[in-house]
Amino acid sequence: MINLFEPYDLNGLTLNNRFVMAPMTRSRAPVDVATEQIALHYTQRGTAGLIVSEGTPISREGQGYLFNPGIFTPEQIKGWKLVTDSVHSVGGKMFAQLWHVGRVSHTSIQIDGQAPVSSTGKAAQGAIAFGYDDNGEPGFVPTSTPRPLSTEEVGRVVQDFAQAAANAVEAGFDGVEIHGANGYLIEQFLNPLVNDRTDRYSAQTLEGRLRFVFEVVDAVVARIGADKVGIRISPYGQLFDMPIYPEIDETYSALCAGMNQRGIAYVHVMDQTHFFLAAEGSDAQEAALRSLLKHCKTELSDTTLILAGDMTLERAQDLVDAGLIDLAGFGQPFIANPDLVARLKNGWPLTTPDRDTYYGGDGKGYVDYAPYEPA
Repeated sequence: MINLFEPYDLNGLTLNNRFVMAPMTRSRAPVDVATEQIALHYTQRGTAGLIVSEGTPISREGQGYLFNPGIFTPEQIKGWKLVTDSVHSVGGKMFAQLWHVGRVSHTSIQIDGQAPVSSTGKAAQGAIAFGYDDNGEPGFVPTSTPRPLSTEEVGRVVQDFAQAAANAVEAGFDGVEIHGANGYLIEQFLNPLVNDRTDRYSAQTLEGRLRFVFEVVDAVVARIGADKVGIRISPYGQLFDMPIYPEIDETYSALCAGMNQRGIAYVHVMDQTHFFLAAEGSDAQEAALRSLLKHCKTELSDTTLILAGDMTLERAQDLVDAGLIDLAGFGQPFIANPDLVARLKNGWPLTTPDRDTYYGGDGKGYVDYAPYEPA
């Protein structure tokens, strides 16, 4: 049995344990700059082996939610430096999640009310962004119809990712995680039922589907080094109008193989199998997930594999011992349990988070959860 609480070598970066705090949007940055309160929030959770920040937009164009700290201005870099310095002071390690939402945005967030950009001009049906309503009040609003990026503009977005990665290193992050999951821009290029382009980024061929994500990874690696780069993916995810397509296994197998060839630090899988197998029961979901992880792990001979989504200590131990994953990602449990690693190690009870305080607001439900005190 592998001890999850012992250190782990992440491509040269020593983590204190195998537990990852997964990225979670909390919308606590009033002017889109990380604050002292945000620094406190992450530092309280600094005993995680690795913290992955909330999605940090690489540009104003890439933003789909108000009050998220970006990584594209000097003020934002300075704000994140406060966070990383604080996390490092308690021995933590932290990657920045680089985020471009693509069509999952709203004109009220974009510069001069412009349309969001995507691989396509098709709107994300049923999707919402966090922007300004017709009365100018912040709140959840239906996403706006996007415009497709021109071929030349795609290259500019690739460089936006690379610059954001350099900014993250300047801000003191140990590395970056490219957000390629959850129906955002990279997945909008990967999915052939969304991407209706006819140029070199057309999704009708495997090479075309993968071109954008490979260009982004290559540009980021060239700027900061492969050992500082991870990517998050969500095979079979259907968030924000991402339909299931027949070539999913082929696509993600080739994507993982490409990541391994590039020698990046890790691939982070978000488990969303329950979205497409819910009616078949948990056994079918788990079987599909294990098949997917085995497929990914085969392609990732030299690259760490992380899994997040409905994670428990027992599940993490089982998957690591089975050789299907290397690190276990926990999201919501970290919200109400800043000392989650200690609670898991000692068998202490977990506090249930208050969902009403997940997004926006002040310190309530953000920095006021106390560590466990044994009797």
